[in-house]
Parts: sequence; C-alpha cells; structure tokens
Amino acid sequence: MGSPYVQNLLVGIVKQLGKPGAKNPLEREWESGIYKNSVNDEKWLSKNGLTGDEVADKKNHGGPEKAVFAYSTKHYDAWKVELDINIGIGAMGENIALDYLDEETVCIGDTYRFGDAIIQVSQPRRPCWKPARRFKIIDFALRIQNTGRTGWYFRVLKEGFVQEKQNLILLERPYPEWTISKCNDVMYVKKSDLQLAEELASCEFLAPNWKQTLSKRLEGRESSIEKRVFGPNKD
Repeated sequence: MGSPYVQNLLVGIVKQLGKPGAKNPLEREWESGIYKNSVNDEKWLSKNGLTGDEVADKKNHGGPEKAVFAYSTKHYDAWKVELDINIGIGAMGENIALDYLDEETVCIGDTYRFGDAIIQVSQPRRPCWKPARRFKIIDFALRIQNTGRTGWYFRVLKEGFVQEKQNLILLERPYPEWTISKCNDVMYVKKSDLQLAEELASCEFLAPNWKQTLSKRLEGRESSIEKRVFGPNKD
C-alpha cells in the first residue's frame, strides 16, 4: 500500500438546482455546493475550509469541524458497478480525493501535514440526501451509510497553502482503536451497545456534534434519520 496521496483538490460554489414546481422529490428545487471542480493551483486552507469553496446548508455542512471533506478514490469503482452510472472523483462533493486511505485505515484524531497546513480527522461524514438528488437515486444516502463508504472530515489545526498531488504525512495517531469504519459501526449498526457509544463519545478528538448524538442515545433519545437521508421534500 502506498503513502496517503491527494489525487485531487476540489472546490465548488453553491448552485440552484432542480425544477420549480416539480412533483417528483428527486427533481424539486434545491441548492448545494456538491458540484466541485478540481483545481491545480495552490489554495489557502483556513480553519473554515478552502478558499473558493462554498456550502449551502451551513447548519449541517462546513465550519471548523467539517473544514475539509475527504473521500477515498477507490470507492468509485465499486459505485460504478453497483449503481451502473457514470460516477467518479468529486461526485460526493469531497474537497480532497485520496489514494491509499479509506475508512478502515483512518482514525479519529489522526493528524497529518498537508502542504503547509496541518489537519486532523474529526468525524465520519453522516450521509445526506444531496447525492441522491444529484444522481436521482432516492436511497443513495442509505446505500452510502450501509456500505460504510462515507468519507470523513478534517479540522484545520494550522492554516496554510495546499495543492493536489501531495502526500499526507501522518504526524500523530492518538486513537488507533477508533477507525472511521468502527465509528460508523457504532453509529449505525451497534445502536444497542451503549458501552461502545459511551466509549466513543469520550474520545477527545471526536467532533462535538457526534458526541451530542451519542449522548442523546445514552439518554434513550434517538433522532429520526428520514430528513437527513431523504431530504425535506420526501412525499
């Protein structure tokens, strides 16, 4: 296995999408920054993300704990086969498309040097309905969730210029037991294992919103996933 490598650096602006008045929930009006384009030049990476990158839903996307969304390039081969569609790098709205890293090999708190910046893994991505709208597959978020091909987020510890075709240099791995894959397992599969939920919630470098969700579970409260996975306009 090779060294972690940034194959593509991607940014995008918010677009107005869909058809006004459409009855089909997959065709209704929506807005998103999911459409990203690769950039070859250096980009400034701040605490809130890459210069030139936009998010539409600032409540659920972006911000310091979700400054950089990363996705493994190898997943696209599997999606092409399973979905029989033209899908490739950038399709999930990622900011960095990575070779030689995936949910099995990335852990909460992993800290990397990326160009002049230093970034740290904060949480898995919780799949939402926007890839479903993009590709007209109503249960796409559930498929992403159930396969574990979710991707993950980085927070920025040190701002700096970054560029594609650079290696990520691992500086620290404080929680090797908490891979992204295991976190997803706790969140979506082993819901009844409250001890695991408590252990994950106590992980120092896990993002606050994940800790809050796990804390609700420990209190006997589970939020509905309908709006997140099917969107606000599901019939």
